[in-house]
Order: sequence, then C-alpha cells, then structure tokens
Amino acid sequence: MDTSLSTIAVVGLGTMGTGIAEVLARAGREVIGIDVSETAARHAVTALEASTARAVQRERLTEEERRNVLARFRTFSELQAAAEADLVIEVVPESYELKQQVFRELDAVVRPGAILATGTNALSVTRLAADSAHPERVLGMHFFNPAPAMRLVEVVSSVLTAPQAVEAVTALARDLGKEPVAVGDRPGFVADGLLFGYLNQAAAMYESKYASREDIDAAMRLGCGLPMGPLALLDLIGVDTARTVLEAMYAESHDRLHAPAPILKQLSEAGLTGRKSGRGFYTYEAPDSGTVVADALTPPEATSSAGGRPVGSVGVAGSGTMASGIAEVFAKAGYDVVLAARGQEKAENAKSRIAKSLSRSVDKGRMTAEAREETLARITPAGSLDAFAEVDLALEAVAEDLEVKQQLFATLDKVCKPGAVLATTTSSLPVVACARATSRPQDVIGMHFFNPAPAMKLVEVVRTVLTSDDVHATVRAVTERIRKHPVDCGDRAGFIVNALLFPYLNNAIKMVEEHYATLDDIDAAMKLGGGYPMGPFELLDVVGLDVSLAIENVLHREFRDPGLAPAPLLEHLVAAGCLGRKTGRGFREYARR
Repeated sequence: MDTSLSTIAVVGLGTMGTGIAEVLARAGREVIGIDVSETAARHAVTALEASTARAVQRERLTEEERRNVLARFRTFSELQAAAEADLVIEVVPESYELKQQVFRELDAVVRPGAILATGTNALSVTRLAADSAHPERVLGMHFFNPAPAMRLVEVVSSVLTAPQAVEAVTALARDLGKEPVAVGDRPGFVADGLLFGYLNQAAAMYESKYASREDIDAAMRLGCGLPMGPLALLDLIGVDTARTVLEAMYAESHDRLHAPAPILKQLSEAGLTGRKSGRGFYTYEAPDSGTVVADALTPPEATSSAGGRPVGSVGVAGSGTMASGIAEVFAKAGYDVVLAARGQEKAENAKSRIAKSLSRSVDKGRMTAEAREETLARITPAGSLDAFAEVDLALEAVAEDLEVKQQLFATLDKVCKPGAVLATTTSSLPVVACARATSRPQDVIGMHFFNPAPAMKLVEVVRTVLTSDDVHATVRAVTERIRKHPVDCGDRAGFIVNALLFPYLNNAIKMVEEHYATLDDIDAAMKLGGGYPMGPFELLDVVGLDVSLAIENVLHREFRDPGLAPAPLLEHLVAAGCLGRKTGRGFREYARR
C-alpha cells in the first residue's frame, strides 16, 4: 500500500471538492480534479485562480508560488484520470448508489496500492468498503467547509480498513496543516454527530413558532459565541444535505432528536435548499450568495419604546456574581440602581465587586476614571427589599430555587409601587410560577442575562401567557438601552439557548460513555470542525456539572423525550462531588487555586 501520497485525485469538484483540491495543491501535492461536469471543472479552476490571487495580494504567496500551485492542479472528466493516483478522495453527493458506482469504477482504474477515501459525513464507510474489491484500502476522510480554513479532518476507519491506510492518511492530514481525529464508523462521526442533532432541534423550534429564525440564530451566536446561528448554518450546509445526514443518524440511533424535523423535508422537496438555491430558512440575493435579503418573514423595524412604561430607576435583588454584574450593566447605561441583598454588609460587598470590575475596565482603557466614579455613584446598596419602593423595574438574581424566588416575588408585590415591572433572571424555572406569587402577574416577565453579564450581549426576554404587551415592550426597550440584544421567547424550559445547548452537551457525554471518542478528541472536533469557542467538556466543567444536571433534568421533565434523559456519567460525577472547575475535578482535573 502506497504511503507517500504525492499524487492525489479528487472526484467531485463542488464547493467541498474544490476546497480540498486547493488545500492539496497549496501543500505541494499533484492534484487530479475529476468531475463529469465541465462547468464544475472550469469553476474549480477559476476558484483556485481567484483564491491564490487573493493570497498574493495579502503577501501569503509569491507570484511564482501561485503559478506552481495552479500548475499542480489539472482537471478531467473521466475517472480513468485517477489511474496514477496514490490516494483518491471522492466528494460526490451524499448517495450510496452514486458513491458505490464511483468506487466500483475506481476499483478497475487505480493501482492496487492506492488508497480510496470517501468524504461522506453521513453514510456508512463500512458499507462502501464492503462493496469495494479491496475493502482494506477504503476509509473516510471528512473535511469541513470551507476546507482551506477549517483545521479538522476526521479520519474514519471501518473494521475492514488496513492500519497502514489510516496511518498514511493521518500523516497527510498533518502535512496539510490539519488536525486529524481518528474515529470509528457511525453516521455523523464526532463533529456532525453532535452538530446535526442541535441543528435539527433548532429547525423544530422554529417550525413550532416558539421563536423567530432571527432570534434563534442571534441567541446561539450571542449566548454561546458560535460563528453562525443554526438556521443560517443549515442554509449554508444545504437543507437537503442536513436531512440526509439526519436520516442516516436516525436509522442507527432511533433517537427522536435525530428524526429530521418535518420542515427540513418540506423545504427540501420544495427546492428551498438554502444558499445554493437562493432560499431556505432565509432568502438570499441570488443562488450561491451569502447575502440575506428581506422577505415576508423578516421582522419590521420597530421603535423599541413603542407602548412601553418609563424606566428611570432599577432594583437588583441578590449579592452574587450575576446580581452584581447586572447592576453594573444598568449603572453603566445611566440608570439609578438599588442593589439589595440579605443584609447591608452583603450589599456593600457586592458593590465592592462592581468597583473592582470597573477598575479593571479603567486599567484596560475601556472607561475613564471619571466614568467609573459616576457609575459607582449611581449604585445604592441596601440591606432590604424595602428599598425597592420607588424603582420602575425590579429584577431578581437570587438562587435558582423556585420556592426562594416565589417568596421574593411575594415580597416585591407588597413593596414595589403600582406599575413597576417585576423581572426574574431565571435560566430554567417557569416564569409564570414567579408571576402567580404576586397579585399582578401581568407585570412579571423573564430577563435571562448570560454570565458574565457585563460582557455577554444576549438577553432572553421571556413572556408568559399573562405578561402584558406594555411590560414586554418596556423590557425590550430597556434591554436595548443597556446595549444588549433582546430575543423573544415563550415561558418553557431552557428558553432558546439552554434548550438547544444542553442536549448537545448531553450527547457529547453519551459519546464518551459509549467509548466512541475521547474527551480531547470531542473537544477538538467541535472547536476545529464547528467553530465552537469551547469544546463540550471544557464548557461543562466551566458551567458546573451540578448546574448542567439540573438543567438537563428540567428539560427532560418538560419535554418527556427519552433522548433528553441526563447521561448516567453526568449523574455519577455529580453524585461523587466532581462538579467541574469549582471543585477542582469534573470531566478533567484542575489545579487548586
């Protein structure tokens, strides 16, 4: 079996095939591009010419290097051109029949020592290998889009794959400047196995009209730091491709979370497959354009203060990190803030925490010393909720315990003036249960900030069936005034972000339980292949395994879906007191501070 892999054929010159060809040519390999469509072949050459010209302009390539790269890429319309290749990578559409036909023809063309790789992200590598004349030389080489930019390559071996083939392809991936992750053969592998379940749930959330497409996408970008929202990403991947991947995953897992949302079928069969067709969840300027244009579903530009109540002063109840962060946000935006805690000393300590945070901002040049003093002067610490008598907005950020919150709302009902808006920052409890603890449930709403509140731009505005229109308008206007991005959602478990985030985290834990992949490989796959700022296990240890388990339980109780049941490994770690960074051990161990 050849291991030098100096001449490589790429079969299928669509977006992914063209990107892979560019990576190979720029890394010094001789590249044979093959596509039955001469138009696709010409487009691939044009794309390579354009990208290398940009590289010369940015001084990443010299003109001579560019000429050499272009000379290494030749295109053909017949598979016979792969006869001298050491490695063939097929990137044709996701169809068993089409891929099997390509592999059958390649068996008759390539040399006995050549390696055959499929670029599938959904179909069984084992099934493709079993139909080949030489199954030992067949494996998966799953690049991510756009191939020149994304560093992850999943190297997928079946039970039939020869170790030498895996070693050779893994070495090639490293030579290309990629990070190879070795995985076994199952639909979606690691990155897409986690990603597509999340995308499917986002599609179902949109289909149920729980939240708008714009709010779902903004919530996941701003609340989780993702490069794209899930519905925009589905349009980029292709709605039809996503449906194919999910069908393959569901056929193996029988997990309802993988059963394609009906809207994916509706859009696919209508030809609304995303960017490539010019319309999917969003409408685009033209086919293959990334520019979104307004359509019938685009929300109108609204004046944020329309119909709202005036808010000049804010009360924040609580003394922890979230309460002090929220108080800081409001004070920076010019609001007079009463920061109330259980005792004057706790309130003063919370204000001291804000003072330190503002001092760090001064040190980093983000605010002046004068602005720091003005901001602090707007914050009045108080040892009792009685100090909320004249505030226009009272917002609680106390422990995530329904009984505690209900008692607090009963007190706010007695203390706050008529017309004051009462808000909870809960991330998992029913807002309406807090509202019913008052005599004015129409004035109660959820304002779910994200931690750390001064840095995170998202606020989920959670409206109950009892919340009045003017309270909702008031909170949206206030959220914009404090320079946050409001997204609207109804009062159900997890709201937008946690309802999409935590099943993904739970599925990552299940992958480890099943010994499919390691913590490190899964974290690397999601950071390098999905553009996530943190891998799932890094994030779980930061959030806290006890907090994560509580949210998983809330989601499972609300939606009654077996796939949402907390992974046993998570329950065992929590029972053992391994809660993440805060205890020094979670999924990983940490140095004690």
